[in-house]
Amino acid sequence: MIELVRRRSAMRASALVIAAGVSFGAAAVATPASAAPPVAGVATARPAPPAPSTSTGYGGAVSSVDAEASRIGLEVLRKGGNAADAAVATAAALGVTEPYSAGIGGGGYFVHFDAETGEVTTVDGRETAPAAMESDAFIDPATGSPYSFANAVSSGLSVGVPGTVATWEAALEEYGTESLKEMLKPSILLATRGFRVDETFAAQTAANQARFAQFPATAELFLPGGAPPEVGSTFRNPDLAKTLREIALRGTDAFYEGVIAEEIAALVQDPITTDDAELPAYPGFMTADDLAGYEVLLQDPTHVEYRGLDVFGMAPSSSGGTTVGESLNILENFELSPDDPGQALHLYLEATAHAFADRNAYVGDPAFVDVPTETLLSQEFADSRACEIDPEQASVRPVAPGDLDATGCEVAAAAASVDQGMSTTHLSVVDRWGNAVAYTLTIEQTGGSGMTVPDRGFLLNNELTDFSFVPNPDDPNIVEPGKRPRSSMSPTIVLDDGEVRYVVGSPGGSTIITTVVQILLNRIDLGMDLAEAVAAPRATQRNTVATLAEADFIAEYADDLAPYGQGLSATGEIGAAATIEVDDDGLMIAVAEPERRGGGTGLVVEPAD
Repeated sequence: MIELVRRRSAMRASALVIAAGVSFGAAAVATPASAAPPVAGVATARPAPPAPSTSTGYGGAVSSVDAEASRIGLEVLRKGGNAADAAVATAAALGVTEPYSAGIGGGGYFVHFDAETGEVTTVDGRETAPAAMESDAFIDPATGSPYSFANAVSSGLSVGVPGTVATWEAALEEYGTESLKEMLKPSILLATRGFRVDETFAAQTAANQARFAQFPATAELFLPGGAPPEVGSTFRNPDLAKTLREIALRGTDAFYEGVIAEEIAALVQDPITTDDAELPAYPGFMTADDLAGYEVLLQDPTHVEYRGLDVFGMAPSSSGGTTVGESLNILENFELSPDDPGQALHLYLEATAHAFADRNAYVGDPAFVDVPTETLLSQEFADSRACEIDPEQASVRPVAPGDLDATGCEVAAAAASVDQGMSTTHLSVVDRWGNAVAYTLTIEQTGGSGMTVPDRGFLLNNELTDFSFVPNPDDPNIVEPGKRPRSSMSPTIVLDDGEVRYVVGSPGGSTIITTVVQILLNRIDLGMDLAEAVAAPRATQRNTVATLAEADFIAEYADDLAPYGQGLSATGEIGAAATIEVDDDGLMIAVAEPERRGGGTGLVVEPAD
């Protein structure tokens, strides 16, 4: 089932003025009149209290990559909000503190479990291609060849119509108890007062300094004084506070119609660069009409059974649910034991390689492509793929996609995987009633397109680079007007006898899929507790010749995998998960990364003794 959801009219939005500093569920806290008006950039930071990566207790739980965001979500739960309310408030805060990974200039996928009805439903807030964008948009007319990926990213050509703000509205209207106005208040305050710059934020800024410097609005905001902000300083974003305040006041029409929409479209069509800019900053196709016409989709989740558990994920346009589901269905054919981690990990790498072959061959936006979702999620199809796997020897990769009509181990032509951006962020929430949300949101690359909307305080995404650049009609992921690019975001909710057991998700481009599968493998099959499952070193096999692995994974498992012919190539961090487990007695374990991406924060409302 897929249902289009139109945005609420601005006439129904609240007419209350939102103060610069406010908090959920309380009277407005105005900025003191004697205080100087906030300015973008940095200042002396206030000390930050310790932020645990893992917390255990009752009454609700929030897990995200950022301490400020997790605390805001927890406060919503503490004051009576439900999981959807807390998820939106946490996501809005991540747009402030993690502006290179998420924000109102991007999109994402929202998976929701209703404890009262037992239903899992989803909101597809993926960005869309503009109506005027054709399949050859990434082909250079001067050469007839595709633009380079690096040049296409930092341009108007890469920007999809954002879906995040519409996702928040739909999530609150469908599942929440609070208004968007209330859920934006903490982030307005956070953007106004600022947050402490940590090592990750400073490093991400420095890594993007060269391209940020070529876009004046981005340089003004994120390179104060021409350099990245210093660790320990306070970063303020009053322009973003102003933008969020307008959305809180007027509803989503403030973003999708009127001045903000016109400003977004103008920047996409005519990127503003410095006089000495080296980036070509190709113009894009987005218009204000594209923004006004944006709609989220309410649709059914994907579903598979694994070891007696019900695993729900995101259906296409994301490939996350089908590929996680197929990988687990393949693994269902094998007994995996913590006593033989080498074979278990060998089979994990084989399962994801085969599932990625099918992802690449068959998954795209179902509004434009006949995606065989039911087949990809069927145990029969997974069984036919499992029979191609040698339990004792690695396959030659890339492997072929499966024959959708196969009853045995038939072989087709191989096709390698195409990667996507390595940024994005994820949050997980469970409330006191047992409702749950897994929400992955993104602006794609770290820093998105690199283009900040002038005087608005947010970066635009580069999601359209997730499309295939070459317009092959047999490719399910070619550019088409109004189409959603294929994604790997994999927000996942696992139920045990109708109640939440795990909420899982991660950033990391196409490694999101393998990260989610590996965490579930670690927890369900390899005897790790959830904190161990998240912290364990990772490897990713996405039907590529090389299997990429973190250094600690190579050190710990290379010898175990060598007899199976599984070679490993070193890479940096893989993923940055945010997870929650609920045990049979209702005890909640909120687990975020202890180290990756600077470490995350898992919090509970009532900590256990």
